[in-house]
Amino acid sequence: MAEQQQFYILLGNLMSPDNDIRKQSEEAYDTIPGQTKITFLLQAIRDAACAEEVKTMAAVLLRRLLSSSFEEIYPGLTVDMQTAIKTELVTSIQTEASPNIRKKVADIAAELCRNLLGCLCHNSHYALVFRCRNFPGIFGNQQQHYMEVIKRMLVQCMQDQENPQIRTLAARAAASFVLSNEGNAALLKHFSDLLPGILQAVNESCYQGDDSVLKSLVEIADTAPKYLRPNLEATLQLSLKLCADTTLTNMQRQLALEVIVTLSETAAAMLRKHTAIVASIPQMLAMMVDLEEDEEWSMADELEDDDFDSNAVAGESALDRMACGLGGKMVLPMIKQHIMTMLQNPDWKYRHAGLMALSAIGEGCHQQMEAILNEIVSFLLLFCQDPHPRVRYAACNAIGQMATDFAPTFQKKFHDKVISALLQTMEDQTNPRVQAHAAAALINFTEDCPKSLLIPYLDSLVQHLHVIMVAKLQELIQKGTKLVLEQVVTSIASVADTAEEKFVPYYDLFMPSLKHIVENAVQKELRLLRGKTIECISLIGLAVGKDKFMPDASAVMQLLLKTQTDFNDLEDDDPQISYMISAWARMCKILGKEFQQYLPVVMGPLMKTASIKPEVALLDTQDMENMSEDDGWEFVNLGDQQSFGIKTAGLEEKATACQMLVCYAKELKEGFVEYTEQVVKLMVPLLKFYFHDDILLMGALTTSAESMPLLLECARVRGPDYLTQMWHFMCDALIKAIGTEPDSDVLSEIMHSFAKCIELMGEGCLNNEHFEELGGILKGKLEEHFKNQELRQAKRQDEDYDEGMEETLQDEDENDVYILTKVSDILHSVFSSYKEQVLPWFEQLLQLIVQLVCPSRPWADRQWGLCIFDDVVEHCSPSSFKYAELFLRAMALSLSDTSPEVRQAAAYGVGVMAQYGGENYRPFCTEALPTLLGVIQSPDSKVKENVNATENCISAVGKVMRFRPECANVNEILPHWLSWLPLNEDKEEAVHTFDFLCDLIESNNPIVLGPDNANLPKIFQIIAEGVANESVKSEDACSKRLANVIRQVQGSGGLWTQCVTMLNETQQKAIQDLLNTA
Repeated sequence: MAEQQQFYILLGNLMSPDNDIRKQSEEAYDTIPGQTKITFLLQAIRDAACAEEVKTMAAVLLRRLLSSSFEEIYPGLTVDMQTAIKTELVTSIQTEASPNIRKKVADIAAELCRNLLGCLCHNSHYALVFRCRNFPGIFGNQQQHYMEVIKRMLVQCMQDQENPQIRTLAARAAASFVLSNEGNAALLKHFSDLLPGILQAVNESCYQGDDSVLKSLVEIADTAPKYLRPNLEATLQLSLKLCADTTLTNMQRQLALEVIVTLSETAAAMLRKHTAIVASIPQMLAMMVDLEEDEEWSMADELEDDDFDSNAVAGESALDRMACGLGGKMVLPMIKQHIMTMLQNPDWKYRHAGLMALSAIGEGCHQQMEAILNEIVSFLLLFCQDPHPRVRYAACNAIGQMATDFAPTFQKKFHDKVISALLQTMEDQTNPRVQAHAAAALINFTEDCPKSLLIPYLDSLVQHLHVIMVAKLQELIQKGTKLVLEQVVTSIASVADTAEEKFVPYYDLFMPSLKHIVENAVQKELRLLRGKTIECISLIGLAVGKDKFMPDASAVMQLLLKTQTDFNDLEDDDPQISYMISAWARMCKILGKEFQQYLPVVMGPLMKTASIKPEVALLDTQDMENMSEDDGWEFVNLGDQQSFGIKTAGLEEKATACQMLVCYAKELKEGFVEYTEQVVKLMVPLLKFYFHDDILLMGALTTSAESMPLLLECARVRGPDYLTQMWHFMCDALIKAIGTEPDSDVLSEIMHSFAKCIELMGEGCLNNEHFEELGGILKGKLEEHFKNQELRQAKRQDEDYDEGMEETLQDEDENDVYILTKVSDILHSVFSSYKEQVLPWFEQLLQLIVQLVCPSRPWADRQWGLCIFDDVVEHCSPSSFKYAELFLRAMALSLSDTSPEVRQAAAYGVGVMAQYGGENYRPFCTEALPTLLGVIQSPDSKVKENVNATENCISAVGKVMRFRPECANVNEILPHWLSWLPLNEDKEEAVHTFDFLCDLIESNNPIVLGPDNANLPKIFQIIAEGVANESVKSEDACSKRLANVIRQVQGSGGLWTQCVTMLNETQQKAIQDLLNTA
């Protein structure tokens, strides 16, 4: 004991900052015999009373000893001593409380295993190997060398009939090995004969109360699903057997189901080929029937969160995910008859499960269900009258879900039946929970309902909602019940939001009661009601508009201000916070510039909420399992038995607060300038936060990107120096985020924002380092685009390729193309700001852009490649002509491409060549003109999918005649060109055509005006139609010129009458509007 204490002192001295003490201690340590060192070091590691830094030092020294002196020390130890060392290490790994020490002990075990490989003789010795924190990591870069040893060891141990624990540990180690080599197809194939042993261990261990191997199987299904292919049928059968076995725990049954569901997401095409998958549908439905009788259920006034551990919720979630994974073409035929049978079962639980199943499969089976919606909805609505309240609840749930999944088709087809059924169900006074859910379904229905469809029902809706609100307000006062009132208030808000100004007649019916609730519902248990009522008031105010709302605006603002002043007293989880934040933003939209006076009160709490920092942690697997996801943690597996976790509490409020800051910047512009600096300092760091599997954090990141150009707009009022300073703070972070952001939705928003910022800041906003970094990033994005296309082509050769996989590949392709559009946006902003001086920088990307316009590329590549060259011509001419040989041929061919999008990009290119290209492009304009005319005059040129391309051709012809008249027979083409006007779809090009038309009229062009101004009535029609379709707006320069043309005719008596009488009522109004505004 004394010797051990002396050794502890020695370990402490080895860490001494004093060089002399440390040197003496090292010398003393070196004199201790190896066997004694091992004994003392192990004792130090396991001694609970020992300081952690001493235990850490002991672990480091023991690993070093086994690494550097193994051959000299270990073989000389007695067998008992060797066994004791292994036992000590295994025990420490299992019992050590400190994660740091536990990791270091696992590293010692790994070092020992590495040295023992090949000389372990008994399966029990392998237990040490398998218990290592990172079993595959033991082998380091020697893995290939030990491949056969590893395989032999795993096979031998999984066949050990005497020791079930060894079999389980070996199976876990085999799974761990597979997961760590997920990308090595050859290795996985070589180890495929381990899978039957893993499956056997899954089965055995589950019945021994151990689900660890089953969890490993779920991980394989998620990360290396193709490893399961040779034994997929056996994997599915085992999972189905375990899932169906009611003697197992709910968690084990759900994990077994998770194997199948995960495979439906990660290897859908592989799974679709196996008939055993059909049997999983009844299993999920059977789980959904696992409900408890609860006579108090329908009277509950507090909505409890779903019990996510329950079989019913697990089955429903699994069904939803499987429908999305495998697709409706496979799932709907498999499930339809099961659901119909359940809905006719006399037991309410089956009817409930059938309706919940209908809700769950809507997203995944969208296309197939849409074709039979009439049949489904007619049957579904019958259950709103079911004798059991929980079935009626499930019917409302299905209606609400379908209203979202199939909007707006659902609303257009079934508005009369659905609104009637929901209003009737909302009268179920004896079952408040059903009543509340009917109101919730009405919210789903009205949110996506076209305004014109809702208006005829407004009187009836308002009457029902008002009656229920008044009754429930009385109930609140008398009994304290509030659930239905909470939902009805939100239903009123949703109806008002959709009805907009049509809600004005009903405003006075609701506003007094709503204000009364906000004034008096101050108790803690009424926080949610109060928050929802604040939301309702602000949405009604936004719907009816400033004029109607203003008499109440002051009183409402005072109520909000009072709540705001109490803000610091609110608990962090108070639901009023997020409702308040959103309500202030709506008040800002209603009041406009008048809202600026309230910013000092609003901004403090808003910034506090937007500044919430999510708690993050890097954890090993064991620690992660100790931190339940129920505590608000979400995890991403980083491999090597490690996970990155984030606590999501407060993230929804943070995301909402960030959105509201954007709203203030957008609405108040220079009125928000006082706060731009602190908001920029909040938003920019968000771009650097890379963990966002959480959808809420993704929302905050997207909002952060969106805010950048808006904040620059606000800052302009402070002058160029302040603006430049703010831009410098943003610029580096934006560029780096473009290079590193992994999520395509967030990335596209960042790229769009960056492009807007460059357009706003103009030339000089990027320095040489910025250009260098940006060039490298854009080059990388383009190379990645081509590489991803090659990978998708390779997947089309996969043995599992099918129609469902093709849909997934097309979705991936659309994502890639969207990023390509953002590359184009950035280049557009750079070209428009820097003009010809940026061309040397652009040349690093040139060959990749040329590759995009190759005839063999997909149409979207060619479209956006041409758009980039269009920008080069528009903003960088005449220098652009040096690249002409790289794109002119492609542009000429593209004018008659089968894809209208490609034709449109090519036609636009001809127009900018005529307008900006210069003399060098004259021959091409001449050559392109007949093709343009041919496209315009083709029989299907005006059908919906072709109209934008055709209008760009018409505009291009106009630009050639206007800017390069020597390239065209103007007198011959002009009458045709006039007959093609106005352009109704492409508003930007419409302005160009009206500008040219004004030139022609103002110069008294005889062909356009006709003999004795005979064409003026036709010209009036063109102008009137353009104004009516908003192709010409009052802010466009040509609107004044067009108005002058009309005024000149106005003074000519008979001609004016002749022109006006040929116009219909809408066109006459458009002419009058133009005269009034221009």
